[in-house]
Amino acid sequence: MKLACADIKANSIYGMFVIVSTVGVDSLLILFSYALILRTVLSIASRAERLKALNTCVSHICAVLLFYTPMIGLSVIHRFGKQVPHLVQVIMGFVYLLFPPVMNPIVYSVKTKQIRD
Repeated sequence: MKLACADIKANSIYGMFVIVSTVGVDSLLILFSYALILRTVLSIASRAERLKALNTCVSHICAVLLFYTPMIGLSVIHRFGKQVPHLVQVIMGFVYLLFPPVMNPIVYSVKTKQIRD
């Protein structure tokens, strides 16, 4: 797109709109499902079981944030960060590809007592 002779601002805005709408719809569906999960968890009679279920939800939310945060950051830098050095874009690409898979087992293993021990 950088080699195009015409103005590519509309293409950049369209691409950002697609990413934001995709992430937005996905985030709304995740938020809706967690609202339903929270409603169900709060109806559990036992306090210990409620806390265990909520603890599992925290791990899932952390895993989702580990995936979406680098993706949004990379998309914003790639679309609108013309003054950002190329090295930052490359590093953000590596963070997007490597950070979520590396951190995902760590997030889930921190909550597991057998693995912690």
